[in-house]
Amino acid sequence: MSSVDSAHSETVRDEADMALKILIAGGFGVGKTTLVGSVSEIRPLRTEEYLSEVGEAVDDTRGVDRKATTTVAMDFGRITIRQGLSLYLFGTPGQDRFWFLWDDLSSGALGAVVLADTRRLADCFPAVDYFENRRVPFLVAVNCFPGARDYGAEDVSRALDLDSGTPVVLCDARDRDSGKEVLIRLVEHAGRMHTARMLDTVSRP
Repeated sequence: MSSVDSAHSETVRDEADMALKILIAGGFGVGKTTLVGSVSEIRPLRTEEYLSEVGEAVDDTRGVDRKATTTVAMDFGRITIRQGLSLYLFGTPGQDRFWFLWDDLSSGALGAVVLADTRRLADCFPAVDYFENRRVPFLVAVNCFPGARDYGAEDVSRALDLDSGTPVVLCDARDRDSGKEVLIRLVEHAGRMHTARMLDTVSRP
């Protein structure tokens, strides 16, 4: 094969590859940075800073008292789901004082994972409301912390008042296979949601 043919083949292959943007959201200390780091096939980008005495007045560390750092901008990682399909992962900051970053981070996203800790389920409501209001497809992934109350998917769905079609899955954010399965479920769910919306738009008179 000539160098020209080789370059053409490489260009065609690159054009055939698909990269999708996924958000990893949730409350403070729920495991967003851990999830991005565990599944990423590249060295993840982190923007963590140590918690300070000033932050103690605004950050609720109950249940995560061992946490020493917090994300102040975003986490970033990449994972290849299958040949030709990669996901770019953007972990959002959890504290409300950083929510002004969410609009930029969510621009162009296929969907979102909302991580949940059953010890602090109420921390999920801001992320759930955000994605519901902006019609961004999402699922809730319950990060199974040691010693946390054993909630089932239906219990979590009722507690968060989720729409009936919103998936709830259990996971271990530290485990790569578990995290990858969450992302696959999200891509499938988001794909169905986007297809349904396109069909609804086409069918309108």
